[in-house]
Amino acid sequence: MIAFFRNPRKPIARLAGLASALWLAACAPTMNTGSGPAVSRGEAVPVALLLPGATGNAGDEVIGRSLRQAAQLAISDLQGVEIDLRVYDTGPSAAGAGAAASRAADEGAKIILGPVYAEAANAAGLAVAGRGINVLSFSNNTDIAGGNVFVLGPTFQNTANRLVSFARSQGRNRIMVVHDRNASGEAGRRAIETAIQRNGAVMAGTGSYDFSQQGVIAAVPQIVSTAQASGADAMFLTADTAGALPLLSQLLPEGGLNTGTTPFIGLTRWDIPAQTLALPGLQGGWFALPDPTLSQQFQARYQAAYGEAPHPIAGLAYDGIAAIGALVRSNRSNPLSAAALTQGSGFVGVNGVFRLRGDGSNERGLAVAQIRNGQVVVVSGAPRSFGGAGF
Repeated sequence: MIAFFRNPRKPIARLAGLASALWLAACAPTMNTGSGPAVSRGEAVPVALLLPGATGNAGDEVIGRSLRQAAQLAISDLQGVEIDLRVYDTGPSAAGAGAAASRAADEGAKIILGPVYAEAANAAGLAVAGRGINVLSFSNNTDIAGGNVFVLGPTFQNTANRLVSFARSQGRNRIMVVHDRNASGEAGRRAIETAIQRNGAVMAGTGSYDFSQQGVIAAVPQIVSTAQASGADAMFLTADTAGALPLLSQLLPEGGLNTGTTPFIGLTRWDIPAQTLALPGLQGGWFALPDPTLSQQFQARYQAAYGEAPHPIAGLAYDGIAAIGALVRSNRSNPLSAAALTQGSGFVGVNGVFRLRGDGSNERGLAVAQIRNGQVVVVSGAPRSFGGAGF
């Protein structure tokens, strides 16, 4: 359940879905220089799909079903390539993910798609690192990226770069960062600071808060004071809709922050759930999202095929299969090697263009949206290729 924290007596709940599981300790990544497993031309390519099944968590079952169905939809769209999709449950632990990856490799998998959570993806990568098998994880945690592990999820760095670049184009050059004092908040802060430096903007200051109701309330006066004293003309928030965002968007304007002169920028999606769009403090603010046209087309097709809406990350499974199919169809000698996976031209998925990088992270073409009168208005479209505006 997602809670909106308009009543300061209610404690902030941690996000029960993906975000709270992303920022886990992992082994230090290394660059992937392996050639990848051989693929027999004209034969179905064995692809292992590692899902969070058999965990005892109903939410994980929903995620797993949605990812599996999205992968199957992608396979049905492939032309000239056959995929032998083999599904494995990771169970409730990282060790289970490692065991599932080893079993998949033993049974002939040429590449692994999944798992979802960072710790599980790290374990899967380690389990098959010596066998030349790459892992395309659904995580967005770049701490576990590298070596044979790639992350398909939208990363903080990619989102921060897109939004800071756009803010600069709108004359917003002095950006203040406000973040949670937890692992994901600190990771978000680092990504935003790097994006500010990369795009030639000015770091106007930082503000932070303990991840609790009282922590946010106590931090608001200092955050407002810093913004006013620094001349910040934009405030970049790491908070998400299931955490501190609703409370911050209420209390900061009440505390004296003028969101007309210092609008909010969001590192996370503000349109999920849709109720967030009605928050008064977020009106006029910006956030990034995948290409809306392509995303809506995918959602409609998925709904028609399976009679239910896809989970928000389901498109990552489709993208992974689409990339694998494109590479196998290219007739490269080693289509699933690191060199092939990180080709500069990238791939086209249901969320837009994306490419994998040598360090295991990714770049995605994102649109920039503004909230106006409770509606999402795209103010800068998602690029359809690499090298153009938005990258």
